Amino acid sequence: HGCRSGNCGACKSELIAGEVEMSPYSDYALSRGEKDQGLILACRGVPWSDCEVAWLDADAQEAFPQRQLVCSVAGLEQATHDIRIVRLKVDSGGPFDFAAGQYAQVTFGSLAPRDYSMANRPDQDVLEFHIRLVEGGSVSPYVAHHLKVGDRVRVDGPYGTSYLRKKHRGPILAVAGGSGLAPVKSMVETALAGGATQPVHLYFGVRAERDLYLEDHFADLAARHENLRFVPVLSDPDGPTDRRTGYVGDAVAADFDDLDGTKAYLAGPPVMVETATEKFRALGLRRQ
Repeated sequence: HGCRSGNCGACKSELIAGEVEMSPYSDYALSRGEKDQGLILACRGVPWSDCEVAWLDADAQEAFPQRQLVCSVAGLEQATHDIRIVRLKVDSGGPFDFAAGQYAQVTFGSLAPRDYSMANRPDQDVLEFHIRLVEGGSVSPYVAHHLKVGDRVRVDGPYGTSYLRKKHRGPILAVAGGSGLAPVKSMVETALAGGATQPVHLYFGVRAERDLYLEDHFADLAARHENLRFVPVLSDPDGPTDRRTGYVGDAVAADFDDLDGTKAYLAGPPVMVETATEKFRALGLRRQ
């Protein structure tokens, strides 16, 4: 499951035998045509008899064990005016195995847990999180102003169905908005470290110049991997600029005529993800 409310389609399954009644769900997650073909959303399917069900995701990986880690802050970096990179060393409870793109529940002191995506590769020992300051929030202001090296942090996970599908051999389109760069960074770096040779297009959409970060890192990565293309896009630049401008989904749409055979990974503000998804589907990106 992903959303657990019939909106994301991550649990789309084939009903092979039996009777299922569907609780309310979004037509975007399961179209009428798909339902007529015998597909259901497992999170909204109420069985009325013994059933036989098959999950559609042929690229699914084995589930990783849930861990409760005790970590300590190993490093802090101010990436932008409102994003802090937090690096954690696992002190106990490991090993922490996850798929690139997944997230964890992170608890600082006695504060409520928050969900943050891992930005590091799964084969790296130090966990990396990109935490954006939310004014008026109860957790991110603490991370921004009070967290220090050596502090104890609890990490529970991994969670999430948005992760790198390693069996895919077609082009990769990775689109990040703001701190949504964290899981996208993990997926892109993992694909390249695993020897991916297909084109990898990474678009990073932010508001203005001051919101860009890790640009030198990705420029260096692109210099070492000729199949990686890194494109920053500013939606609201402070002044004249030589960079790409506008909405990141529009920038992608301007660069491609056909996305059939491409697998897209998107992370960022919901409105960015939703509008970009519609644009990419219009360019032939398959729903599944």
